[in-house]
Amino acid sequence: MPTRLLLVPALFLASLTAACDGDSVRISSTHTEKPDAKGALKVVETLQCPQTMGSLTRKGTAINGGAVCTYAGPRGAEVSLHLVKLDGATPAEALKAFEDRLSAAMPQAVAQLRAASAESAAAAADPRTGDRASVRAPGVDIQAEGDNATVRLPGLRIESKGDDASVRIGGFHIDASDGEGRVNIEGAEGGDSVSVQANQDAAEIRTSTGSGATRANWILTDNRPSDAGWRLVGYEARGPAGGPIVVATVRARDRDRGRVFEDAKDLVTLNIGE
Repeated sequence: MPTRLLLVPALFLASLTAACDGDSVRISSTHTEKPDAKGALKVVETLQCPQTMGSLTRKGTAINGGAVCTYAGPRGAEVSLHLVKLDGATPAEALKAFEDRLSAAMPQAVAQLRAASAESAAAAADPRTGDRASVRAPGVDIQAEGDNATVRLPGLRIESKGDDASVRIGGFHIDASDGEGRVNIEGAEGGDSVSVQANQDAAEIRTSTGSGATRANWILTDNRPSDAGWRLVGYEARGPAGGPIVVATVRARDRDRGRVFEDAKDLVTLNIGE
C-alpha cells in the first residue's frame, strides 16, 4: 500500500480526535472532549452489577466485597468490571497492571509492535537523487527531490522520504512507512492525548484526558487470533481525582470492538458517571 494511502486514516484521526466519540478500533478517540464537557465522577464504594447490560450477561455475583464482577458476551467475549482503590499508587500505575495482564493474552501482537518500534528507531534514511523542485511564498515552503519531499504550511508540516512519511498537524505527529506497513500517531491537544501504533496485523490505541480525573482507554488488536482465539483486549477506565477508579476489561475474539466494548463502557458509566 502506498504511504499516501496509509496516511489517509491517520490524517482523518488527527482531524477527529478533538470531537468524536469512537465506537470501534478503526482508530478513533473516545476521550478527547474538553474536561468541562464531562460531569463529575462519583466516588464508588461497591460496584453496581446488573444482570444484563446490552449484549453482556453477568456470571454469578460480585466478588471481593463487591469490587469485581464478570460478564459473558457474544462469541465468547469476556468482560470484567473492577473497583480499584489506588492506596497511594497513581492511576497510571494501576492501569499498567491491567495492561500487562491483558497484553499477555496476545503475545504475537505485542512482539510485532515492539519489533516495529525497534526497527523504526534504528532505521536510517537512504539518500535519494532525482529531479528537484522548489516553491517558496509567505508561509509556504515546498521542496522536492526525487522520492523525497518537504511541505511546510502554517500549522502543517509533511516530510516524505521514499516509502516513509512524517506529518505534523497542530499537536499531532504522524509517521507512516509503506515498506513496513506501519503508522504511528502521537498527539496532545488541550491536555488530552492520543497514541496509535499500527504495524501489519497489530495495532495499539491509547487515549486519555488531561483533567485531574481519570478518563482513559487502551486497546490492543490483531488480525491473527492468539492461541486462545483472542483478537482484541483492552480496558475503559474512569474515576475521580484520588480514586477509586472503575475499570472494565475486555477480551474478544472479534477484532471489531462492536457492542461488547460499548456495553463495557456503559457498565463504567452506570457506576461512576460520564
